[in-house]
Amino acid sequence: MLSFNKRVLRIHRGYAFASDRVLRAIIRFLNPRVPRALRRLAEREFLDFPVYEFAPSRPRVERRERARPGDLVLLHQLSSLHQQLNGQHFGGTLGEIPIRLSARMKRRLGELAVDIKTGRPIEIALSRRHLARHPWDEIEHTVLHEMVHQWQAETGLRIDHGRTFRQKAREVGVLPAAKRSVSRADGPLGSGEATA
Repeated sequence: MLSFNKRVLRIHRGYAFASDRVLRAIIRFLNPRVPRALRRLAEREFLDFPVYEFAPSRPRVERRERARPGDLVLLHQLSSLHQQLNGQHFGGTLGEIPIRLSARMKRRLGELAVDIKTGRPIEIALSRRHLARHPWDEIEHTVLHEMVHQWQAETGLRIDHGRTFRQKAREVGVLPAAKRSVSRADGPLGSGEATA
């Protein structure tokens, strides 16, 4: 919706149709002198504005990675793992979700993609590098971490690493940190930390 990097503010073109009240909320949100609680209220206010009604998004051209030998077997194993963990930790309440392998993810182990309009989960992406370098129990941990985010999305909660995430993560046996040390089968990773 918006980003502020040094001196450049980038904002969704739909905000050109917003009221002065919404625009003031954006300014409050960006002001570091405003107390955090008021900044969060301002954030909710400008995020509630229906920018897509005024400036629909252009259709994205999906550039999918080419399948590699062994991908089908691996994706089937990951899908089975998702089903198993869903039954074991979530009572089978989570919906089926596609799992994608990504060669572009260098510092992240996995991520949950969510539809920005509806908040519904779209897919779980896992790093190919993570899959190649780490043992299966680390992959299982990453999938379960992303499933906690899926649970947040499907229950209408905010997707973050806040209190509810940490509570649910502990409940299902996942380290509640967004960053964690990941070990190789033959020793620790050079960087030592990765983001799930």
